[in-house]
Amino acid sequence: MSRNNNKSKEVNIKNRRATFDYAIGDTYTAGIVLTGTEIKSIRQGKASLVDTFCYINNGEVWVKNMYIAEYFYGTYNNHVERRDRKLLLNRKEIRSLMKDGGVAGFTIVPLRLFINDRGLAKLVIGVGKGKKEFDKRQSIKEREDKRDLARVMMKR
Repeated sequence: MSRNNNKSKEVNIKNRRATFDYAIGDTYTAGIVLTGTEIKSIRQGKASLVDTFCYINNGEVWVKNMYIAEYFYGTYNNHVERRDRKLLLNRKEIRSLMKDGGVAGFTIVPLRLFINDRGLAKLVIGVGKGKKEFDKRQSIKEREDKRDLARVMMKR
């Protein structure tokens, strides 16, 4: 019998604020180095990407301030909720991130946390340029226009 029988609850944690605050360019999918209780909490959907960002240190990419709730059944082996976690990318991707993320005004932002079909936690990161206030107003206007258009199409 397969362990992945219960596909009804897919883990897909998004950072909605990132697409509002940043104009996202290139995106990469990275693995995460986790402990046993961390992956169990993520599978329960108890994680958040609010106020999370990535940085590069000694040729390694790290995610900072990512919240993963303590596992309820974890004992003394439980993890720290907001620790730095290493991301797994190949050298070519890290070099590209160093080039793009090193420019002033650009930052590496986590966009989505999910569990792939093999049961591994993956984090989609993107290189983003901070939006100005007028850019944010434009994003809001476009989102409202899409909603209005969808309402008109539904009435037909």
